[in-house]
Amino acid sequence: MRSEAKNKAPSDEMASNSRIELPSTAELQAAYDRVSYLDRLRKSIISTTNILIVVAALAILTAMLFLPVLRIYGQSMSNTLHTGELVVSVKNSSFKTGDVIAFYYNNNILVKRVIATSGDWVDIDLDGNVYVNQELIEEPYLDEKSFGEPDIDFPYQVPEERIFVLGDNRSVSVDSRNYAVGCVTSEQIVGKIVFRVWPLNRIGPIH
Repeated sequence: MRSEAKNKAPSDEMASNSRIELPSTAELQAAYDRVSYLDRLRKSIISTTNILIVVAALAILTAMLFLPVLRIYGQSMSNTLHTGELVVSVKNSSFKTGDVIAFYYNNNILVKRVIATSGDWVDIDLDGNVYVNQELIEEPYLDEKSFGEPDIDFPYQVPEERIFVLGDNRSVSVDSRNYAVGCVTSEQIVGKIVFRVWPLNRIGPIH
């Protein structure tokens, strides 16, 4: 009898040690909630990333088509614009005297100021005063007036569907006073320069 009892004791101990404790309902629910949360988080991140990519693509496309950002090179628009500055242009088809525009010229983009449009008569005296249709125009944006070195004769009538432009730094600017550049066609125009975005200490509208 004692030997039987001794033989059963180890078996009972092994059975006790081999018992598997199942997780409670609360623990299962907590684990499920964690997995479910991580899955929702993953889907939310993917969805947000896709939205951001689409928004960024649309913003870039809009900027390229309607609001091109341009970097200024050269000194022909000093002191209004300086080399290295970043400006925003707006697509436009209607311009007036005093507007600053960007246009294509020989695979480059030039920035000049609108002086006169189709059919207007432009005259510049030796002191650099500019007349449009025999009226002196006010040019507060100029630091210094200059006749420059034009190779056209004044008074000069702007051809049909063209724009006569001058740089603000009249002594060095090559513009519509020269046949090399001439008057600008609508097909050449990138847009009207409206805002400077860099450098920060000069940020603001372009006048």
